[in-house]
Parts: sequence; structure tokens; C-alpha cells
Amino acid sequence: MRIATWNVNSVRARVERVVAFAERAGIDVLLMQEIKCKPEQFPYAPFEEAGFTVEAHGLNQWNGVAIASRLPLEDVEHSFPGMPGFQKGYEGDDAPLEARAISALVEGVRLWSLYVPNGRSLDDPHYTYKLAFLDALREYVTTTLAADPELPLALTGDFNIAPTDADNGDPTIVEGVSTHVSPAERDAFQALVDAGVTDVVRPRIPTGYTYWDYKQLRFPRDEGLRIDFILGSAAFADAVDNASIERDERKGEGPSDHVPVVVELRLDDDEDDLPMIFG
Repeated sequence: MRIATWNVNSVRARVERVVAFAERAGIDVLLMQEIKCKPEQFPYAPFEEAGFTVEAHGLNQWNGVAIASRLPLEDVEHSFPGMPGFQKGYEGDDAPLEARAISALVEGVRLWSLYVPNGRSLDDPHYTYKLAFLDALREYVTTTLAADPELPLALTGDFNIAPTDADNGDPTIVEGVSTHVSPAERDAFQALVDAGVTDVVRPRIPTGYTYWDYKQLRFPRDEGLRIDFILGSAAFADAVDNASIERDERKGEGPSDHVPVVVELRLDDDEDDLPMIFG
């Protein structure tokens, strides 16, 4: 099973590119972020013509997440338990939830498409919201894996964090000034890892960015950020057979500012189909 995560930065603006990539790369499950539309506005037809079923979660022209799959989608969930909401100027713990998380079971694998809040600036309420979102996500992972340690679980998407200095090639992103690289954000990312998930792509691709700002020739200069990840539980990580960061998708006409991150899983059923080799 080939799984890809991609912040598409408006699925309606880039539907042809997105579907073409999914077909060309043989993607079975595509987890999208920043679709920027409501479900009734989603361009389903091109995906369906390519053999995908789509589940979309969007509330307005901002944010939004979706899953497109050639395989059956089961037990679809919008938002994870404890996920906080946000509304500028809102006081209290029951702010409206944004469309930042969608999940489904696919062939027994629990997949999440996540669009972690940007944070905006270190003194903005959105930064506090970002940290609360990540802490609630950590608690979800802890609780879920405590209940089912063998669950193949993957958190995929745009985390808006560059966990190490090597993941930041943008000279305008500076610790102490900018979000994405602050100690608190990096600690929150590490807390997710400590809760029982790991970056399943980095062992195979130690370096490389997944996002380049449209401004100041960031892509031609390769001044990017590595902020899109697939974090998997032990059972998920053990099934990963290959991985890639599809840098070429940042090229050409009208690209997203992010590129797809892909993993290939070898599930038990796949192994059953392999020829038996006798030593």
C-alpha cells in the first residue's frame, strides 16, 4: 500500500496536478491538507474517475483536510479526542473546532491527515493554540497506543515545525523570532515521538525539505523547510518498505508550496502474495 501526504494549498486550484501525481506515483491513499473548501465544494469527479473515493472535512475557504483512497475507507473520524478549537478573541475552553484533522481505517491501518496550526508569531494566541493542539495530539497517541500497542497508526501531514536545525534552510526563519523553530514547538514534536510514534521517512531520507515559500526564489535557492511528516507507531514503522520526498512536484506551473511525502507499506496480506523461496 502506497500512502502519500500532501499539503495541496487549495485542491480546487490544483486538482489536475494532484490527481495526475496520484495516478503516476501509484498512490493508494492520499492524505491532503489545506484543501481550502467545504465538502460540497470539493472536486470529487476527477478523483472518482481515477478510482478514488474521497472523504473531505472543511468548514470554509481556510484549512480543511481530506483523504482520497482506492481502498475502502472505514470508521472515518473528524477531529481527534481532546482536540482544541480556536477563534480569535474567544475566551474559554470550548472554542469552535477547525477542520484540521480527519482519519480513517484503511486495511486495518489508522491514518490521520493533520494540518497543525501555523502559530503565526510567538506572541500570538494562535501560537498558544498550536501548542495546545500538539499536546492534545500527544495525549491521543499515548491513550490510543496504551489501549492497542500493536495498532498500525500514522500521523501524517503538515506539522508546521522544523524539528532540527538541519530542517530549516530558510534564512528568514530564526529561533527566538519565528515560529516553526522555537524550543517549545520542537519540544512538542519530540513529545509526540516520546508518546510512541517515529518519523518513518527520515531513516531513508536523512536530509531534504518539503516546503519552499513562494517568495524570494526560495525554491531555486533550495531555502526550504522540512515540516511535512509521516509519524508512525512501531507496528506501522515495521511495515514501511520504502519512502520518498517528491521534490519535483514543486516544479512546473502552479505548484503547491509543499510537496508529497510518500511511504510504501508491506502488509501481511502483501507478504502472503509473495512467492515462497526455499533455501
